Amino acid sequence: MTVATDIEPEGKGSSEVKMKEERRWTLSDFDIGKPLGRGKFGNVYLAREKKSKHIVALKVLFKSQLKQSQVEHQLRREVEIQSHLRHANILRLYGYFYDQTRVYLILEYAAKGELYKELQRCKYFPEKRAATFIASLAQALIYCHGKHVIHRDIKPENLLVGAQGELKIADFGWSVHTFDRRRTMCGTLDYLPPEMVESKEHDASVDIWSLGVLCYEFLYGVPPFEAKEHSDTYRRIVRVDLKFPSKPVVSAAAKDLISQLLVKDSSQRLPLHKLLEHPWIVQNADPSGIYRT
Repeated sequence: MTVATDIEPEGKGSSEVKMKEERRWTLSDFDIGKPLGRGKFGNVYLAREKKSKHIVALKVLFKSQLKQSQVEHQLRREVEIQSHLRHANILRLYGYFYDQTRVYLILEYAAKGELYKELQRCKYFPEKRAATFIASLAQALIYCHGKHVIHRDIKPENLLVGAQGELKIADFGWSVHTFDRRRTMCGTLDYLPPEMVESKEHDASVDIWSLGVLCYEFLYGVPPFEAKEHSDTYRRIVRVDLKFPSKPVVSAAAKDLISQLLVKDSSQRLPLHKLLEHPWIVQNADPSGIYRT
């Protein structure tokens, strides 16, 4: 299979040469390094493309598991969408290839790993770091929505951190190209908006809701509607049962932003361009998108 690739090694001098060619990739084109993570359908490895010396993450998926879970169509859609996105806060998908048993995705390497693990380590983030991350994600989602792409599964597990500390949206498994309102229920329960929980039509504003949930989790260490039973989480989401704990101490401005994002009526959620103008973002977010301690 011939696959278009677009790998641009980082750095100075000859390494800046862009490699863009039509070719048939095989596993022998890569030196495989340490495992970076395990997923439901396979594993991710650090790898180096032999010709360009470019470091990438190679995601290896097993066809049998994809077929068993009936997600081949979902993977094709994910590849189609992610391979066409070019944004500093979206993980690049350079290309893909496959053999008899596996599918390989050639991905940008995010050196600082999973945001989920970093959040677990820190318990919660300082407001400046949270605001910087939320502003970066808002810009990435503005770009996606401009391309008629809804992500539908923004959560810490789907975010990676690059070498400079910049955030990258990494998983587009539930994303869709859309010009219409949709009804499919997807994503992760804690992050689902009321319209999805109630199986109503939804549009790009589901990503705005998820950003509100994420902002809350960054600042408090837990999602806002978490409950012991799934049914209780559903109920809390539908009612928008939003409570702000006394600890950790979070500013009134941060709570105000979260309250404007977590609104039941999707048409009344704060638009992403307005989010970037919110006082809490303006006062706390680093314009570079990189949090500096």
